[in-house]
Amino acid sequence: MSSTRRPAPSLFSQVDVSTATHAHPVMSPREEQTELLREVLSAQDRTNELLEELSSVLAANQKQRATELQQWRNAHPALAGACREAAEALTRVQIEYLQRMTEEINDTSDDMVEGEFLLNEFVDRFGPRLAHLNGVIQVLGQLSSVPDAANSQQG
Repeated sequence: MSSTRRPAPSLFSQVDVSTATHAHPVMSPREEQTELLREVLSAQDRTNELLEELSSVLAANQKQRATELQQWRNAHPALAGACREAAEALTRVQIEYLQRMTEEINDTSDDMVEGEFLLNEFVDRFGPRLAHLNGVIQVLGQLSSVPDAANSQQG
């Protein structure tokens, strides 16, 4: 194997120190700070404009949703009342379920900390049921809720 020596790259390179065509005026630290603060203020103003726009879009969506729910309630008053009763009944069921769940947590918490199997079994047994129950109660509550006077006077 013959080794040929390659020349090592130069450690020094040329630097162009000539004046650039786009010379930036030299600002004093106070002027530079003032300019930076102006840029920050401009960016903050733009952020505020975007937040106001986002807020108005969300408010419009919320108002439309409330209007649609109220129209549904007006079209189905008996069903809206039944949804209210069902939501109240499921809320009582949920309270009982949460009491049983917290009792089990308090009784087996040490075992759940030490054994992953018991924790997984607990989550599998209580988690999905609780999530679905919360979802059903939320839907029933939305369909049966009576809008507050402030929202109904705005529309």
